[in-house]
Amino acid sequence: MTIASAVCSSFKKELLQGYHDFDANGSGGDTFKLALFTSSATLNATTTDYSSTNEVANGNGYTTGGNTLVNTGVGLTSTTAFTDFTDTSWTSASFTANGCLIYNTQANGGSGTTEAVCAVAFGGDKTVSSGTFTIQFPTNDSSSAILRLTA
Repeated sequence: MTIASAVCSSFKKELLQGYHDFDANGSGGDTFKLALFTSSATLNATTTDYSSTNEVANGNGYTTGGNTLVNTGVGLTSTTAFTDFTDTSWTSASFTANGCLIYNTQANGGSGTTEAVCAVAFGGDKTVSSGTFTIQFPTNDSSSAILRLTA
C-alpha cells in the first residue's frame, strides 16, 4: 500500500461540474475535512471518496473522519487560481500517520458526501506520543497554496 501526493482526478471533473464551493468569504462554502491514514492505506490521484479503511484509529486524541478545515479563501493572479486552509491539530495525541486525505462533506453532486479533493503523503510515518500533531498548510498564494490551478 502507498500514499502518493496528488490532486484527485475525480475532483478535477467535479470542479468543472460545479460540485465544490471553496468560497469562505461569500456563501460560506462547503465543509472540507482532513483525515489521517496509516502506511497501510492506498491514497493517490485515483482516490474518489473518503473511506475509513486504514485510517488512524479512533481514540488517543484522534477522531475517525478527521478535523474540519477552515478555508482561507480563494485567490487569483493573472494565471493562477488558488485556495488553502488554516493549520489543524490534534492535541493529547498518541498515534502514527503516513499521509492524509482532504475531502468535501458537502459536495453538490458527485457520488455522495465524501468527495476526495487531494491526497498528501508525509514521506514516511510521523508519530506523536502524548503531544500535539499539527498539519501545517503552506502560504495561501499562487506559488505555495495546497490547491492551485495554473494556465
